[in-house]
Amino acid sequence: MLSIMLFVIFLIPICFLQKAWWMVQSYMFVLMIIYMNMLPFFYCFGKISYFFGFDYIGFGLIALSIWICILMLMASESVFCFKYFSSFFMVVILTLMLMLICTFSSMTMFSFYLFFESSLVPTLFLIMGWGYQPERLQAGVYLLFYTLLASLPLLIGIMYLYNCIGSLVIYLIGDFIGMNWLLYFSMIMAFLVKMPMYMVHLWLPKAHVEAPISGSMILAGVLLKLGGYGLLRFMIILMSIGSKLNYMWVSISLVGGVLVSMMCLRQTDLKSLIAYSSVAHMGMVISGLMTMMYWGYCGSYSLMVGHGLCSSGLFCLANISYERLGSRSLLINKGLMNFMPSLSMWWFLLCSCNMAAPPSLNLIGEIMLLNSLVSWSWITMFMLMLLSFFSAVYMLYLFSYSQHGNMYSGLYCCSLGYVREFLLLFLHWFPLNVLILCGDYMVMWL
Repeated sequence: MLSIMLFVIFLIPICFLQKAWWMVQSYMFVLMIIYMNMLPFFYCFGKISYFFGFDYIGFGLIALSIWICILMLMASESVFCFKYFSSFFMVVILTLMLMLICTFSSMTMFSFYLFFESSLVPTLFLIMGWGYQPERLQAGVYLLFYTLLASLPLLIGIMYLYNCIGSLVIYLIGDFIGMNWLLYFSMIMAFLVKMPMYMVHLWLPKAHVEAPISGSMILAGVLLKLGGYGLLRFMIILMSIGSKLNYMWVSISLVGGVLVSMMCLRQTDLKSLIAYSSVAHMGMVISGLMTMMYWGYCGSYSLMVGHGLCSSGLFCLANISYERLGSRSLLINKGLMNFMPSLSMWWFLLCSCNMAAPPSLNLIGEIMLLNSLVSWSWITMFMLMLLSFFSAVYMLYLFSYSQHGNMYSGLYCCSLGYVREFLLLFLHWFPLNVLILCGDYMVMWL
């Protein structure tokens, strides 16, 4: 594991060389190839070094982090073209990647907490340094306060556990008998805010709208998965009390998912619509996890990986339109099929993947989550029906409104995409649809 981390650390000085942009990106592709050859075919931790090591769940999310960070550099070429502090930009992305790798490969709770919080700092720099509007300062404050406020009790809970058990190694701690509701809330709230769960989700649309494309990609692709990963890891400690209290989170997430889906239908901002759709999808992930069934566990993992690729790709599409038109408003981004005909197919492919159409990875995840929730309680069926229906509705709304109709009168030409943009979209879409071929690995039926 240290070999991967040292690779990233030694990439950081290269960022300050002249014209190192594509060089750093090529090295990151090399890192991805090296990492994929480490695939563990078992459940226990492998590649152990000090307090780092990864098992199957960690492996998939680290691979997702490295992949999204490569695509972030590819999407942010405007930073390089306009010489907008491109060296520091690369350093921030590599630091963020290092923090994420450390988070997903931590074997002790304290080191997990440390890196879980550290990943906030580079994200804050991305939003406040390379964001678009002056409101980005407010978005940064929202992001910081929401997540930090909820995660301080987690630190106290971890210290209390260490006092009681004498160890913080994740795979040595089983169901903790001395759990009370206060400890349960302190251990779980940090992850629910990070996901984000409905009612504590307000920081997410704000951060997405103000963030640059790289910030939106990493937020949607990986940082929302930190909360899910924490729940996957920590749920084993909360088993006994979770069976009594988890119904709260299931109800909030399912009802909230439906309400957020309705809010998507009245968004006029492209990024805002995609951000709210993320909240609805993560609501399903939270609900599936909280049933504490094996189907829910595996389904939430597959949906997290699928959503990471799909949502990130949609943000890239929104950014490509923004770079041409200078606006993210759906009132101006309409009739794009006349303006950028070659991109319409990508809009269609990624919108259909986001509504869990086959053969995307989202489909496997959603089927498993539907199974786990309906077997947990048949009453959830009503909300799940509405959730699935509305997810198709707002994606069709996004696609039809942006692609069809008359072009905005201020546009007077057509614009084809660059090869870089098509490659970027292909590298989002291709893994999302090919991973279904190795679905037995994705849903952990080893």
